[in-house]
Amino acid sequence: MGCDGGTIPKRHELVKGPKKVEKVDKDAELVAQWNYCTLSQEILRRPIVACELGRLYNKDAVIEFLLDKSAEKALGKAASHIKSIKNVTELKLSDNPAWEGDKGNTKGDKHDDLQRARFICPVVGLEMNGRHRFCFLRCCGCVFSERALKEIKAEVCHTCGAAFQEDDVIMLNGTKEDVDVLKTRMEERRLRAKLEKKPQGHQKLRQGSLKKPALILERRKPTWLPKAQQ
Repeated sequence: MGCDGGTIPKRHELVKGPKKVEKVDKDAELVAQWNYCTLSQEILRRPIVACELGRLYNKDAVIEFLLDKSAEKALGKAASHIKSIKNVTELKLSDNPAWEGDKGNTKGDKHDDLQRARFICPVVGLEMNGRHRFCFLRCCGCVFSERALKEIKAEVCHTCGAAFQEDDVIMLNGTKEDVDVLKTRMEERRLRAKLEKKPQGHQKLRQGSLKKPALILERRKPTWLPKAQQ
């Protein structure tokens, strides 16, 4: 049987293909997340904004979505949580000097360099390509790597000096666990904002309504007593 030149494939040889395919799919997903708008699926162009869940969008795509919320424009749940332009933050991104996209070639044609990241961390120089975790601050829109946030511990932005709190830090294209945490924070912020917007008159009315039962009891007190008690 072994003299006919045939070979029997081993198990590890059979599973090599799927692993390579999975790696290619993962790389393609990273490229899509960090280079294309979540709504329009077009290449990201300034002004670039991010939502409270850390997804990246072209600002004009978000504006178009808010103006026309038809089923075709919604693209599923990609932006269902964006109710207003205030729900996104315009990002302050640092250009990568090694990026060669949009420079054009000798024939005048332009191309997008997807081999290098278009933006980098202004603090430690890491490329924003999905291989390193990046975040932005809601208070100012500055973007930098998570490593910079951990290595240079401070309560002010590393780039512009704006003061921020933990709630202001939004992880870009984070894991499912990151998105769950960000969603909880988003819902809590919106609930607080909703409660703060309630008119003071309603609060006074609610406070006054607590006194009404006491007033009713006072009015119901008898003005005369039975002769036996007198």
